[in-house]
Amino acid sequence: MPEARVIPLRSDEELPPVLPPAAPAPVVASDWEHRLAGGLAFLRRRITGDYEIDDFGYDKDLTEHVLLPPLRPLYDKWFRVETRGLDNVPDDGGALIVANHSGTVPVDALMTTLALHDHHPAKRNLRLLAADLVFTLPVVAPIARKSGNTLACNADAERLLSSDELVGVFPEGFKGIGKPFSERYKLQRFGRGGFVSAALRTGKPIIPVSIVGAEEIYPILGNSKTLARLLGLPYVPITPLFPWLGPVGALPLPSKWLIEFGEPIETAHLGGQAAAEDPMLVFNLTDQVRETIQSTLYTLLMQRRSVFF
Repeated sequence: MPEARVIPLRSDEELPPVLPPAAPAPVVASDWEHRLAGGLAFLRRRITGDYEIDDFGYDKDLTEHVLLPPLRPLYDKWFRVETRGLDNVPDDGGALIVANHSGTVPVDALMTTLALHDHHPAKRNLRLLAADLVFTLPVVAPIARKSGNTLACNADAERLLSSDELVGVFPEGFKGIGKPFSERYKLQRFGRGGFVSAALRTGKPIIPVSIVGAEEIYPILGNSKTLARLLGLPYVPITPLFPWLGPVGALPLPSKWLIEFGEPIETAHLGGQAAAEDPMLVFNLTDQVRETIQSTLYTLLMQRRSVFF
């Protein structure tokens, strides 16, 4: 066997550089892995009790991880909600959100909540004031409490505002969401101005909000008053699809939505408790909020190119 030859290096030759071992490629977790990790972390918190519920029953952890996610496809893909004026909502501190109400069921309240939570720079949570009926329904009542809703009364509104919460109210109530399609975008009476009194007593700004799109999701053509009385409901709507198509008729129509948050109406300089007890001031401020919302609705309707596109 021939002997191996060793070729010596010349003195002016250099050894080739020794490169360090290549670093392993970073492992990028997929979207599903992030969701799985988040889901497992949520389950761990629920099992160990590592979450908070406030005095009103609001469960922020459950709301953000269970109650809000199913609404996002409706917001983004079905209604294609477009928001304007979110910079009028303060990043911190209390404020009263006052909006028009429509849509047969209060989907507009859910979409407004999601708009502020997902798209406001400070990701603000909206604490809604709901009608008494909401808290008598078997399944709806606990969900309403856990998602931050409370009774539409001055005491609860003032307590939340004083705690620097963002509070939402729809003063038209059932008169707004249950009105016939022929009266769409015509604001109903705003009650006795209780929401204005709460803002005056706490000195918090009122932010008028105008919502276009909810009127068309369930166009009310009629109302079964007899059935409504039997069920103890304010109305039982008859729409082009419900009750004729059964559960399919409960699917909302995919109208195009616009939500505009108007400029704040400041109340801190008006006198606090004394101002809240002045019926003329309360009436005038209530009328100002109502007229602002109504005027903005007409403007938005002119700007919307189509109901569904």
